[in-house]
Amino acid sequence: MSLSMSAVDLNPRGAAGGLHVAAGHGVTKWFSGDVYTMRLQAAQTGGSIGIVEASVPPGGGPVPHTHAEQEETFYLLSGELEFLDGERTFTAVTGDIVHIPRMVRHRFKNVGMHTTRLLFIYTPGGAEGLFVEGGDEPRPGVQVDNWGPERFDERMLGLFHKYGVEAV
Repeated sequence: MSLSMSAVDLNPRGAAGGLHVAAGHGVTKWFSGDVYTMRLQAAQTGGSIGIVEASVPPGGGPVPHTHAEQEETFYLLSGELEFLDGERTFTAVTGDIVHIPRMVRHRFKNVGMHTTRLLFIYTPGGAEGLFVEGGDEPRPGVQVDNWGPERFDERMLGLFHKYGVEAV
């Protein structure tokens, strides 16, 4: 389900000041062959955290990259992914957590046979804005399109710069 920002309460604070994001809420975008739903954005948390729920089909995942301003933690909900952490490659499976400090080159790739589901947790939040601004609107009943090199034009590279992401 894709919801626009107007459909998501940007300040869903209860009487105690906490946040509640109901199941199925968030902004969903297609990004380079993957499906990302921004469950919490920096704007909702005073910048402290951003959480993305991801579905990564076989063969999916980003190119090696770094984050200048965020640490990134991954929690695998189902499936398996091959991770690159600096120069080390390893496989993470359901229930595993992978933490990547700022400026460490990393990527993940679904080398399995089934779609992998995971959470990205950005601290502080903000990097999730790349997916909101640069992603495609999902189309129900249609398979996600993989992106070719032509999608990484000046506009997209500008968004990478804006969000402190560098492909390496």
